[in-house]
Amino acid sequence: MSSLLELRENLRNFYSRNEVYLLPLLKFLLALGTLMVLNLNLGYMTKINSPVIVLVVALMCSFLPMNLLVVIAALFVILHSYAISMECAIVAGGIFLLMFLLYYRFSPKDTLIVLLLPICFGMKIPYVVPVAVGLLCGPASVVSVTCGVVAYYVIRYIKVNAAMIMALDADSTISKFRYVLDGIIKDKAMMVVIISFCVTTIIVYIIRRLSVDHAWTIAMFTGAIANVVILLVGNLMYETNISVLSLVLGTIVALAVAKIVEFFAFNVDYTRTEYVQFEDDEYYYYVKAIPKNTVAKSQHTVKKITSVL
Repeated sequence: MSSLLELRENLRNFYSRNEVYLLPLLKFLLALGTLMVLNLNLGYMTKINSPVIVLVVALMCSFLPMNLLVVIAALFVILHSYAISMECAIVAGGIFLLMFLLYYRFSPKDTLIVLLLPICFGMKIPYVVPVAVGLLCGPASVVSVTCGVVAYYVIRYIKVNAAMIMALDADSTISKFRYVLDGIIKDKAMMVVIISFCVTTIIVYIIRRLSVDHAWTIAMFTGAIANVVILLVGNLMYETNISVLSLVLGTIVALAVAKIVEFFAFNVDYTRTEYVQFEDDEYYYYVKAIPKNTVAKSQHTVKKITSVL
């Protein structure tokens, strides 16, 4: 354990010393991965499907605020949708505009959640996000979780139904609008996932704030079980075609990632818990103090040896 704690402190110190270089690099990698995933899944507009364009835009994003990366990713989706049909682009743009209004109003600092959720869906491990968000963020972050889920299902719908949308009569604008809008809004699988992820996030958040030993561990396991139950019940009620095997494996991965998050964000020693009581003129205070697991910094002593003549 001491070696792991020392590794954690070394990583923290390395990041704090080199944050001015590491932060733009991480933003560049995130932007590059996001845009590449979008182009691989959509890729209908050849002008923005070029690796050179993606590389240039990712380099620009490394020096821009994180919130602008969400806007640029949405623009890529809208442009690819426009290559399919104007109606599809308008519907996608309207949905993204509504999402941005909610996102910037309630959780403008949760850019990473919105971007990582579609990527995690593509990697078949989306269940990591609601558990991790519940451990690290507040209840308002359910808005960002919802936006991330909606973004993924919009991309998924466009990818699956692109041929059908293009095959519709070019003169039937209203039919195209209705087909695209109904297909996205009435997606029962999306609604089940939104409810499951939001409930999981809130459950994990509430339990990890309780004053009980191992609250974070209890929170992540309870949230993971709740997520599995809600998704399975939703699958039985609405036939959302959720793979049980993927759900179980993804939940195991989510718990493993959650334990890593706990190690870096909330690593405490419950065996040394202390209860402190004191008072002032107006209140009595009962405090539960749990010490953090830390490792002592190694001290190097230099011994100077002088020769005797």
